Amino acid sequence: MAHIPVLQKEVLEYLSPRANENFIDCTVGGGGHSAAISERILPKGKILGIEWDVELYKKLLAAKIKNQKSKIKNNLILVNDNFVNLKRIVERCGFKPIHGILFDLGFSSWHLEESGRGFSFQKDEILDMRYNPKTQKILAKDILNSWSEENIEKILKEYGEERFAKKIARKIIEQRRANPIKSTFQLVKIIKMAIPSWYCHQKINFATKTFQALRITVNFELENLKRALPAALEILEPNGRLVVISFHSLEDRVVKLFFREWKKEGLVSVLAKKPLSPDQKEIKLNSRARSAKLRAAIKI
Repeated sequence: MAHIPVLQKEVLEYLSPRANENFIDCTVGGGGHSAAISERILPKGKILGIEWDVELYKKLLAAKIKNQKSKIKNNLILVNDNFVNLKRIVERCGFKPIHGILFDLGFSSWHLEESGRGFSFQKDEILDMRYNPKTQKILAKDILNSWSEENIEKILKEYGEERFAKKIARKIIEQRRANPIKSTFQLVKIIKMAIPSWYCHQKINFATKTFQALRITVNFELENLKRALPAALEILEPNGRLVVISFHSLEDRVVKLFFREWKKEGLVSVLAKKPLSPDQKEIKLNSRARSAKLRAAIKI
């Protein structure tokens, strides 16, 4: 499945890019949002695109060099780094002034379909889940095979909001004594053994929350977001816009609390009282967009 940028119309509406302005796409991914923004900031506007995953970065760089179908314009500056280092990246690139910043916190379809790193419970792959294997040391399978039962239960509760966290953690410990847990299908089987049969027939797949918890833990996703959002606000120009698309309640809660606090302090004006969600037409075209929520603010 090709990567389809989520809420693209709304991103353009709330970022409101205009000719000769500069923007940062903190999670450039497949380049869809950046390509749409680039069309509106010509001729002199620039986009700083940050991509943590080294393989995706290489794909984007190759596409930029070839300028395939003009989707990735020459006004895109690509950086292979983590958005947690936002201020340092901006300083290193001498990128200013900044009129808008986008965070699309969803991982790319490429991660599910092509990366081979165990992001999907529908493919039998090694439980890796790192966005950048060159710089990250801890794999998902390391957590499953070496962490204590209490710590595994904790991340399943906190990062997966998994109601059967205790039973799943206990079953993981029990099963790893017999054989190391290395693959996604092994983990799915263990989860299924730990939970009631009715839980296997819910709307959301029974393995979703456990896989989410592991991915968040491996990549420090919430911690990185909490550090990057204040940095984004700091480097924005007055009247600059900040748009964040989240895909689960934990991320959205972080964004909501930051925006609320900044509004109280008179630092931002929130552009939408409630988060925006995809309409049914978009969900039909891209089922992975169904949980997306967009929040936006303008710096005062």
